[in-house]
Amino acid sequence: MKTQVCIIGGGPSGLLLSQLLHLKGIDTVLLERQSREYVLGRIRAGVLEHGFADLMREAQCGERMDREGEIHEGIFISHAKGMDRIDLHKYSGGSSVIVYGQTELTRDLYEARDRMKGKVIHHVEDVKPCDLNTAAPYVTYRDGDATIRIDCDYIVGADGFHGVSRKAIPKDVLREYERVYPFGWLGVLSQTPPVSPELIYAKHERGFALCSLRSQVLSRYYIQVPLEDAVEDWSDDAFWAELKSRLPAEVAARKIRAFDP
Repeated sequence: MKTQVCIIGGGPSGLLLSQLLHLKGIDTVLLERQSREYVLGRIRAGVLEHGFADLMREAQCGERMDREGEIHEGIFISHAKGMDRIDLHKYSGGSSVIVYGQTELTRDLYEARDRMKGKVIHHVEDVKPCDLNTAAPYVTYRDGDATIRIDCDYIVGADGFHGVSRKAIPKDVLREYERVYPFGWLGVLSQTPPVSPELIYAKHERGFALCSLRSQVLSRYYIQVPLEDAVEDWSDDAFWAELKSRLPAEVAARKIRAFDP
């Protein structure tokens, strides 16, 4: 098999790049180790920054995003002395964010690749980028008992931190920059209306908390927790109690859990 660009990783980054390159007349093959159903079942972030939303439109994939997504022009920051709204639209010169779930975004990208007959190969195993520092790189992968080779001009790794692409970069050119923070995030997706029309970022002596949303019937909450904590360490009641303790009283009094009055 031969293509101009071989993309490893079939999430939003790989799909969007494949779509943008296609519109420029550049041929791609995209490899993904999971099934399409698995990729579409992953719950990820749901807030799209202004530049990314523009890229979706450029890729001819933004119609449903613009129709169903919620535009947010600001955020709230709560602290010991109260809660302030930051007008992002005003201070950024007209930019805004769109609340639109990654699952839906990925679905739109898949449908665009289908319409344009893009080549997306799922269930690939043992993917290996080869000869990266030459003028003739290639990628191999296993399909059952057969080993498939894709010759290409460029290889793009869009398979994330734990993917094979990063590990394949030659050590003499690899540069890593990392800052490890001594805390983690515990998140819950709740089938309840959001407590605020815009996101709330809460600064509290017990730790950070975030009130986010996916839609008018689906909310997302996060709290900062010790890095060594596991999800099993937190009961449902403990999570909700801790979240409410970090929010302003008027916010905590609103309906957060499905069974709250």
